[in-house]
Amino acid sequence: MKYQFLPQMEAYDGSQLRSLFTYMKTELPGNSLTAWMGPCDIPSDKIVDGEDLLANSEIRGSKMLHFICEKFNSSLAEMVGLQRIFAALSIEVLEEFIGKRQDFVRKGDDVFYKEGKLSISIATVSPTSALFHFAFNVSNEGTPVKTSSLEELNVEAKIFADTLGKKFTEEVQDIEFSTQKVKWVL
Repeated sequence: MKYQFLPQMEAYDGSQLRSLFTYMKTELPGNSLTAWMGPCDIPSDKIVDGEDLLANSEIRGSKMLHFICEKFNSSLAEMVGLQRIFAALSIEVLEEFIGKRQDFVRKGDDVFYKEGKLSISIATVSPTSALFHFAFNVSNEGTPVKTSSLEELNVEAKIFADTLGKKFTEEVQDIEFSTQKVKWVL
C-alpha cells in the first residue's frame, strides 16, 4: 500500500469514494491511501451509510482532513477491519503528538475527543475494490453536531496526515507479510 498527500484543497462531496480515485488523480496505481484538505458537504444521494440515511443526517464541515483508502481484491469485512485499525492508529498518533489522554474514545469507526466527534468514516465496496473515507475535523466550524478538531488539539493537519499515513501503510504491509509467512495445516 502506498500513501500520498495531495497538496491542493478539494471539497469532499462523496463522489470521491469510488474505484481508481487515487489512480486517476495521481497516477499512483494499486492499493493506496490518499489524504488532502478541504471542506465536506455530502448530499443525501451520495451518503452510503444506511443509518445516516434513515436519520436524515447532515454530514459536513468547513475544514477537514480527508483520507481515501482503496484496496483491491478485498471484501467489505476486510475494509471495515482496516477502517477500525485506522481509527485506533489515529488515536495512537494523536497521543504521540499531545501525550496520553483518557479523553480519546473510539466507538466503532468513529473517534471522539471528550464529548466531541473528531472524525467521520464509512467503508464500502466497488466491483473492483474495497474503500473507506475517513475524515478529521480540522476546525469545528460548519459541523451539524458537537465536534472536536485538530486545531483544538493544536495538531498540524499535514504532519498528522503524513504520520498516520506512514503508520497505517506500514501496518497494512505487516498484515500482508503475516499472511505470507505461515505454513498451512491439515
